[in-house]
Amino acid sequence: MQTNREISDAKLGEALDKIERVRQHRRQKFYLRDTHITLSHGSGGKATHNLIEGVFAPAFSNPLLDRMDDSAVFNLAPGSTTMAFTTDSYVVSPLFFPGGDIGELAVNGTVNDLAMAGARPLYLSAGFILEEGLPMADLQRIVASMAAAAARAGVLIVTGDTKVVQRGKADKVLSIRRA
Repeated sequence: MQTNREISDAKLGEALDKIERVRQHRRQKFYLRDTHITLSHGSGGKATHNLIEGVFAPAFSNPLLDRMDDSAVFNLAPGSTTMAFTTDSYVVSPLFFPGGDIGELAVNGTVNDLAMAGARPLYLSAGFILEEGLPMADLQRIVASMAAAAARAGVLIVTGDTKVVQRGKADKVLSIRRA
């Protein structure tokens, strides 16, 4: 005789299977109607979802990505330690706001994505796209904020990349986080 927990787990499994079947069916019939990128495509709402389903998901389809989670959770080999990997990027104006800044947001947001996947965040990489003319003092303040947030979260920033774009071609700083 099945326990209530086993019945509940079975129903949950059936519901998740149905959601996945619907998702796969939708993907095969999805039509992106937009002809140009707009700010709404980066808002995290319906336009973002349509962009992901219409452009990225079909092009990069694989079992890890098809789950459509904020983090990929996987084993490098059968029976090995479970790993989680994510990437995040932030565009914020102003760069400094009451209660924080883009640096703190970047670290905490990426750590949160991993924690929501059930992972214990350990390492981050930092990617910067800096706009020509950004005051060095602002960059130093952002980096210090990132270092403090990483220390509070118990993670190390272990690698990174930096590019500079022409004045007016970025919103001062674009930060891409990978973990």
